[in-house]
Amino acid sequence: MKCLFTGLTDVGLLRTVNQDDYYIDPEGRFFIVADGMGGHAGGQEASRLATKTVQAYLENDWETDESSDVILEQALLEANQAILKDQRQYPERADMGTTIVVVIFRNEQVWCAHIGDSRLYRLRGTKLEQITDDHTWVALAMKMGEIDLDQARTHPWRHVLAQCLGREDLRQIDIQPVQVQPGDRLLLCSDGLTEELSDQVIASQLKSIRACDKAAASLVEAAKDHGGRDNITVVIVAIGGLGQGDS
Repeated sequence: MKCLFTGLTDVGLLRTVNQDDYYIDPEGRFFIVADGMGGHAGGQEASRLATKTVQAYLENDWETDESSDVILEQALLEANQAILKDQRQYPERADMGTTIVVVIFRNEQVWCAHIGDSRLYRLRGTKLEQITDDHTWVALAMKMGEIDLDQARTHPWRHVLAQCLGREDLRQIDIQPVQVQPGDRLLLCSDGLTEELSDQVIASQLKSIRACDKAAASLVEAAKDHGGRDNITVVIVAIGGLGQGDS
């Protein structure tokens, strides 16, 4: 499956340290975005550990007979254990954690795994669809009908995570197949993008700017123009040839 891709991260306008991390496999086999938390050093280390551990696991086990969903689950469990081990070794980072979203292209299928509120979107034609569900208190409250979308956008608890890597009681790793076709675009991003930009604005940027690298830069700049209150990370994957070489 031919893909073109790019990634970009920015510290934003208010933070002094970038606690986001991302990795793009040079062969286009898998893509990772992580958003750390727990103080400057803790958040940076958590996202770095998660990205590095998942990368290593996928590279080492890529040719195994295990199914892609099993590989993804094990990779994220390994990342969780790596963070827990670091917490025990360095008590000053005991409260660190990270969100993560991972997409893999393997055996002619696409799979996604995620924990937290870093997201995967798919743009098909003019329709932008959020593929992942946020693991946040607000998202759970919306599912239960306790608050509506407008309330969720400004709720003081909208950043409270229900799940993240770096917890002994990790209970939920969402893993799902993702249907793609030529012309689709996938967007992996941290909440530094989605906190500043609506889905409508994100869709407009992805639709109007065909080159992946230019679209990524435009999304980051738009998020900064709207406040840039957090670190901003985007990874764009264009299916079937719409990408970096296009203008």
